[in-house]
Amino acid sequence: MSLQQTLTTAVKEAIQSIYQAELTAVEFQATRKEFEGDITVVVFPMLRVVKGNPVQIGTQIGEYLVENVTEVTAFNVVKGFLNLVIADGYYLDFFKGIQADVQFGFKAPEGKAVMVEYSSPNTNKPLHLGHIRNNLLGYAVAKIIQASGKNVYKTQIINDRGIHICKSMLAWQRFGNGETPESAGMKGDKLVGNYYVRFDKEYKIEIQELVTAGKTEDEAKKEAPILLAAQDMLRKWEAGDEEVVALWKTMNQWVYDGFAVTYKNLGVDFDSLYYESNTYLLGKDNIDEGLEKGVFFKKEDGSIWCDLTDEGLDEKLVLRSDGTAVYMTQDIGTAIQRVKDNPDVGGMIYTVGNEQDYHFKVLFLILKKLGYDWAENLYHLSYGMVDLPSGKMKSREGTVVDADDLIVEMATTAETLSKELGKLEGYSEEEKQELYKTIGLGALKYYILKVDPQKRILFNPEESVEFQGNTGPFIQYTYARIQSILRKAKELKVDTSVISLNELHEKEKELLKLLQEYPTTIQLAAKNHSPALIANYTYDLAKGFNSFFQNVTILGTDNEAEKAFRVALSGKVAQVIKSAFGLLGIDVPERM
Repeated sequence: MSLQQTLTTAVKEAIQSIYQAELTAVEFQATRKEFEGDITVVVFPMLRVVKGNPVQIGTQIGEYLVENVTEVTAFNVVKGFLNLVIADGYYLDFFKGIQADVQFGFKAPEGKAVMVEYSSPNTNKPLHLGHIRNNLLGYAVAKIIQASGKNVYKTQIINDRGIHICKSMLAWQRFGNGETPESAGMKGDKLVGNYYVRFDKEYKIEIQELVTAGKTEDEAKKEAPILLAAQDMLRKWEAGDEEVVALWKTMNQWVYDGFAVTYKNLGVDFDSLYYESNTYLLGKDNIDEGLEKGVFFKKEDGSIWCDLTDEGLDEKLVLRSDGTAVYMTQDIGTAIQRVKDNPDVGGMIYTVGNEQDYHFKVLFLILKKLGYDWAENLYHLSYGMVDLPSGKMKSREGTVVDADDLIVEMATTAETLSKELGKLEGYSEEEKQELYKTIGLGALKYYILKVDPQKRILFNPEESVEFQGNTGPFIQYTYARIQSILRKAKELKVDTSVISLNELHEKEKELLKLLQEYPTTIQLAAKNHSPALIANYTYDLAKGFNSFFQNVTILGTDNEAEKAFRVALSGKVAQVIKSAFGLLGIDVPERM
């Protein structure tokens, strides 16, 4: 039983004993630093069932708890807040219980599985900074939900068809001269992306020529020959034209190979892949089903719609009058197909930018109307854009921040700062390069994940690599510092297998209280789909350890019981930092 559960039962008993009244719930909060205490009971909500002065009520409950609960040794009341002092023995028992638990904070999987979709790029350009936020969020949420006690499938749907693909293909046909990733010495996704930019450049020239010849801008945009040619290519692809399909397969494979390198460098992976070229025909049968059930209705022109006006939305087209699908059609079909492929899935999370908020409201509502029980457990992990000090990114103009370039830039920035700080004596060149990657990537991931997903981010690479403040490198450095202590403790043959301490230093107690929060933080982060809760918890833990390190002698104390406990406590803090950062997809270096 947790401390809060023990105290909840005892406070309810106190109210029953003293006032002959019944409490339904007890509210707790952390004790404010300026007051003595480890946990605070909030008295004000009790005034609904107990009439009287909050200070007097708090005092009477405090007296009852000191007398009846062994864990409570003292109390004080400030206005309507009852601050409780918890016995050192309670925290020492807690530590002994978790010391050898390498899975501390994690729950074994139970119940239905969850599918998390993220990345889902177009195959006409390389991944950029926006994709990085998407991948990092989706991957971290998948890891956190897994740690909270669910089986998780990580997936993506690759948008490998449509006019945007044909634009790159057409530009390559016209201007590529047979260029390949091998002949260009370039990743395939970058090569294809260059032709997407080239298409836009030629398209703009043609628009200008048509405007000069007397067309309006709208007419010119629709009638530009290069666009008409791309539209014709799309029609040929859909008709199965051998030459077009062969080129499509070749260029898409270039992109897939390029993506695989980026995903590996970023440290994310997937359990399954779906391709829009396979899923775009899905959903039509489900629309027919829904029509029979009365979920959808047909208009005079033969188009099929879903009326969501009773739910405060509008009428949504789900099938065109000519029988062709819209995005909603295939999204309905793909969701249903995923559960057919993985029958144990009981919910899905879609990691997609906030510009698609309305789309997912509609999709989830339609799936509920179609009667799927798992549709009650669908969640749109909506996130804000990532901006740079230099401004907004545009793919077709070639002004995006390329994901691969950013990963390299982060390692370079980490290298510059590490050299300035002179922290790398005794490292081989290979070890240095590996460390720069670990620090740079950790800085990037932490900077993005510490922010609530729904908030827009202004990403500053230099700020993210600082070794002070709420940054990845600060936490990595804290972990490395603890590893150094543990190596010295091993040399000194400090035995941490038996904890015989009886009293705690206040800084030791603070660290133990932080460790206690880890399992709850995982559950809360999973419930809220927020890696930011894990990130900021880890920062608090690292800060707590540094305060402990500055105020308490670890290896220099003459008291062997103290020494053993402090080394063991340091080791557990390091393990939790590594575990928490693992949930965020961030590595920690053994030396820094």
